[in-house]
Amino acid sequence: MDKLAEFTENRARLFGLAYRLLGEATEAEDVLQDAYLRWETSGPVDVPAAWLTTVVTNLCLSRLGSARARRERYVGPWLPEPVFTEDGRLGPLETVEQRESISLGVLMLLERLSPPERAAFVLREAFGYRHAEIADVLGVDEAHARQLYRRARAHVSEPRRRFAPSTAHREEIVLRFLAAATEGDLAGLEKLLAEDVVAWSDGGGKVTAARRPVVGPSQVARFFVGLAAQPRIAGMDIAIRTVNGEPALVLYEAGELCMIVSFDVAGDRVTAVNAVLNPDKLAYAAAQER
Repeated sequence: MDKLAEFTENRARLFGLAYRLLGEATEAEDVLQDAYLRWETSGPVDVPAAWLTTVVTNLCLSRLGSARARRERYVGPWLPEPVFTEDGRLGPLETVEQRESISLGVLMLLERLSPPERAAFVLREAFGYRHAEIADVLGVDEAHARQLYRRARAHVSEPRRRFAPSTAHREEIVLRFLAAATEGDLAGLEKLLAEDVVAWSDGGGKVTAARRPVVGPSQVARFFVGLAAQPRIAGMDIAIRTVNGEPALVLYEAGELCMIVSFDVAGDRVTAVNAVLNPDKLAYAAAQER
């Protein structure tokens, strides 16, 4: 198999890996371009998949430091870049762990981790790597790889219990949320929200959005009922699409993608609402539809 064919065979998995590590699809694409240039000029490689995984992981690790600095300067809340996943863009989503590892909620939790911890967690949870394989990718001994993974789980595992795996259940909750918001049913919407619900709006300073999180069922319900009543929002087309492996609301104005709203769900309650409005953050998803 030639170099291009080999890389193409591994591309979906590598993109899924880079996206999980960075939380940004456009940045993940840049990493894959860099990785291909290195692959194209490399000598003989015994196990191409392992070689490419190591290169992509380490390219991502080198970018995470500068990415964190950019996010500290970001205007308003920072959310991961949403991706439509009906086409398997982020690799296999056969297990709960694989599906959770691309949800916006879990990607936000991964921001708490150091870059090596994030890599160990993603390689183990999403791709089923053994600790010895993770050690080889990160260039550490196996004991250190185990420690990185344990620390990552300690930071992430408790909040993860809030995420429900049932797609059908999530879609039902999303439909009920949409109906209550558009009908102005404040009481009905409040009943859907957890006591500690938080709504995040990522406008990046490019469009109007809440600069601070909205906290609590009453405040969140009023925020979205008020939003849905605005003439501009009321005139938009709304669809339910699979975004990051989960049902989400996708809003279009004059045919142009302008907002993606995803939900963290625990039982019958919404625990977080994540609205991405920044056009730069929506560019990758918009390009998927062309």
